Amino acid sequence: METIPLWLPPLFFLIALLYATVGFGGGSSYLAVLALIGLPYQAIPQTALVCNLIVSAGGVWHFRRRGHLDLAKILPFVILSIPMAYLGGRLEVGRQFFMMLLGVSLLAAAARTFIPGQRGAATRRSLSVAKAYWVGLPVGGLLGLLAGVVGIGGGIFLAPVLLLSGWADAKQTAATASVFILVNSGAGLVGQVAKGVYLNEMILPLALAVILGGQIGSRVGSYHLPMMGVRRLIATLILLVSLRLIWGAI
Repeated sequence: METIPLWLPPLFFLIALLYATVGFGGGSSYLAVLALIGLPYQAIPQTALVCNLIVSAGGVWHFRRRGHLDLAKILPFVILSIPMAYLGGRLEVGRQFFMMLLGVSLLAAAARTFIPGQRGAATRRSLSVAKAYWVGLPVGGLLGLLAGVVGIGGGIFLAPVLLLSGWADAKQTAATASVFILVNSGAGLVGQVAKGVYLNEMILPLALAVILGGQIGSRVGSYHLPMMGVRRLIATLILLVSLRLIWGAI
């Protein structure tokens, strides 16, 4: 049985609240924290994926109620991502490779957070349906594979693709990211559990924390709340953790 630090559930609550406002599950931050506390590496993706599932499910519900969910905009990206997420979860990877891949993934997630969102007329150009599938199938498949192996939902990488292509506006992007994270976290978790169950009693207080944080965040996020300053602070912490993981894996 793992001893859970007293500060861990409140931290997961804050992570879930923050990321849920923009349609994300918080996977990159969960992974960073779990890697720092020394959780067995096999349990890290399973724990993060469970938390992702909980938060993203709340996001899908609230963004759908606000009318921001468009299934036609989601399909090009999720069709291939689901089987690839399951495949990624089934892959057996060594500790060193996992830590390196996790470090690189967190590094990319941190870098993405520092990039300002595209606004104005540039976001109004739109992909045709045919081009959306040409882009969405490979991008969704790649992010699904990453989601399954590492335990990150992939929404933080999908969002800039949607915005830069003009395929979805900000609210639709948040809703689409929530669905993407939900389905791929689920498929990845099934693949991970197929290798063996590494969850323990720690998951219960963490699940309760992210349920509360995710519900509050997704309710606020279905409206408008500027959170870039706080997001960049979290990105800085993720960046430091990613560099530490990469250095340790070399």
